[in-house]
Amino acid sequence: MPASASVVVTLKTLFSVLACVMVATLLWAIATDGLVSCVELRARWLAVALINFYINVAFIGAWFVYKESSWIKAAILIILEIVFGSIITFGYIVMQLFKFSRDESSKDPLYFVFVRHEKRDVIERKRGPSVVTSRVIISSLGCFMLGSIIYITIVDGSPFRTQVFSPCMVGTLTDFYFNVLALSVWVAYKESSWISAFFIGTCVYIVRQLFYLSPHQHVSLVLLNNKNMDFSSSDPLLVVHADV
Repeated sequence: MPASASVVVTLKTLFSVLACVMVATLLWAIATDGLVSCVELRARWLAVALINFYINVAFIGAWFVYKESSWIKAAILIILEIVFGSIITFGYIVMQLFKFSRDESSKDPLYFVFVRHEKRDVIERKRGPSVVTSRVIISSLGCFMLGSIIYITIVDGSPFRTQVFSPCMVGTLTDFYFNVLALSVWVAYKESSWISAFFIGTCVYIVRQLFYLSPHQHVSLVLLNNKNMDFSSSDPLLVVHADV
């Protein structure tokens, strides 16, 4: 089996298993306290975890909007992502992997996961945020997240306490880190290094990648590694193959 094809099989298996683990975690949290701990007003660290989680959801939602030609479908995916988190992330990625043709599976599967795929005769030049606007928005989110962590640490102390880890907190953290794992696959594709994927913060990494783009380039180019960016730089929507 070619190396690229084995990557597809590995990712399908990994994300399918993790989706099942997340479903089991969600059911456990519901069975334990009915998610009552999710509305605990004094759970400051839970609020921080939720903020961090939804920032990552925003990044994944932006990818859904880019990938899908239908705004209705993208909106449904975002709503489901907000409710079910990484279960939807993994399910969507696995669906993309199953759409591959044999030729795509043998070349660069992650490239075809991240870019749009639709027929060339129906290309629509969608407008999106500029590179500069994206830098400002994501930098602001990163600063807000850092400020939240510092503030809660000062007023509430260390998060490493038994009372912090309610069923809702456990479920939220599991969901958050599973989404981080999905984002880490993208970073590893960009960097060709799994070590970098696990040690670079999401906001910091995306902003750094945006600074590699010139202001006139389409922000979606941030998805690609250097090799594929050079290949696709002439097409701001990165439409690379027919719908499958």
